[in-house]
Amino acid sequence: MKPKTIYVSWIKTPISGIMLFPFLLIRKNLKGSGKANKIINHETIHFHQAIETLVLPFYIIYVINYLLNLLKYKNHNTAYKNILAEKEAFSNDSNLDYLETRKKYCWLS
Repeated sequence: MKPKTIYVSWIKTPISGIMLFPFLLIRKNLKGSGKANKIINHETIHFHQAIETLVLPFYIIYVINYLLNLLKYKNHNTAYKNILAEKEAFSNDSNLDYLETRKKYCWLS
């Protein structure tokens, strides 16, 4: 299963894209760029994480993980970068072949 990528103009900086299952919403001005490919790969990693947890639990885990990180780090950017789902996505979003070898549930370990 693959996500449906939609380019939208309403997403503003600093966000370049977001995965709202089963869609990837990417900033329209990035269409066709190398940055778009990286963002699509990043958000597709989240898409697979969501499938592994039957979608809704993915968002619950994501928010709880963020809130716990916020209590721990007391900084939005540090809390965000340390969300389990984001750590896997950021570590592998430049590797456009990553999804071919990705192990299921690896982000939860």
